[in-house]
Amino acid sequence: MRIEIIMRALADPTRLRMMRLLGVMELAVGELAQVLGQSQPRVSRHIGILCDAGLADRHREGSWVFLRAQSAAGRPVVEAVAGLLAAAEEQDAEFRAACEEDRRQLAAIRAARDESAASYFAAHARDWDRLRSLHSPDVQVEARLLEALGDVPLGAVLDIGTGTGRMAEMFAPRAASIVALDKSLDMLRLARAKLQHLPAGGVELVQGDFANLPFAAHRFDTVLLHHVLHFAQDPAAAIAEAARVTRPGGRIVIVDFASHEREELRERYAHARLGFTDNAMAELLEDAGYRASAPLALHGGELVVKIWLGDRDGAAARQLPRKKAAQ
Repeated sequence: MRIEIIMRALADPTRLRMMRLLGVMELAVGELAQVLGQSQPRVSRHIGILCDAGLADRHREGSWVFLRAQSAAGRPVVEAVAGLLAAAEEQDAEFRAACEEDRRQLAAIRAARDESAASYFAAHARDWDRLRSLHSPDVQVEARLLEALGDVPLGAVLDIGTGTGRMAEMFAPRAASIVALDKSLDMLRLARAKLQHLPAGGVELVQGDFANLPFAAHRFDTVLLHHVLHFAQDPAAAIAEAARVTRPGGRIVIVDFASHEREELRERYAHARLGFTDNAMAELLEDAGYRASAPLALHGGELVVKIWLGDRDGAAARQLPRKKAAQ
């Protein structure tokens, strides 16, 4: 029976501590080993048992393997296990002391992530600042984006090309769930550092390509491409993939540059497209099955930032799930 597998998986003090740690934040195998003071092979064996029992998930990013606790949503047994461990920590002094020490060790993990992110930013700050100087300040773009989305619940959000994770961070309070995807391991490390203050499970980080999204069809209510589409050699294919994973009644949000002639951006920043005209974007959206809305423009620099929105055809819009209040 499944419950027997779960109970055997929990019949070890180290695995109980691991479950409490994963309830705080996603961790790499090496980070777990560092916190627990155990070898990676031993930790990997424990991880295999937890994953086989359906209590944890693992995913690979390059040479690293990350672990997260299984979502308890819609899974009464997993939710009951989380509640049992929380109660055990309150009532068992020895277990509580071990868990508190483990969480203190997480401070070193958070600091290491922050240091790595700061080093990367320092190395690339000049280029990023140069590009930002060409368009409206980010704070103005973000404010207009929030205004454009209105008060409609975001539901399940996919942030394609999450970069530093800023969009995922901004929308986390309004979303039922967020998946932040990026092809770059460096960007995922930056995003992980930026988002590590959010509750465990608040944002799922995934490595993947916008031309071949690693998700089942109709999974997301809101799909966001924020300054991403100009990197696409085939924007139509990228939007078609976004449409595939958008639920009927869901929507897409694209933030990018209006058509321009700054040819140097191709070589300096690897831009494949020099922005988009409104007509071209409307055609891309409609061909993918979206109903395009009137675009919004931000004229604050040499490059005009545009916000394009589209609703997914195929069914009437439905009530989207709201984010649960913090427990």
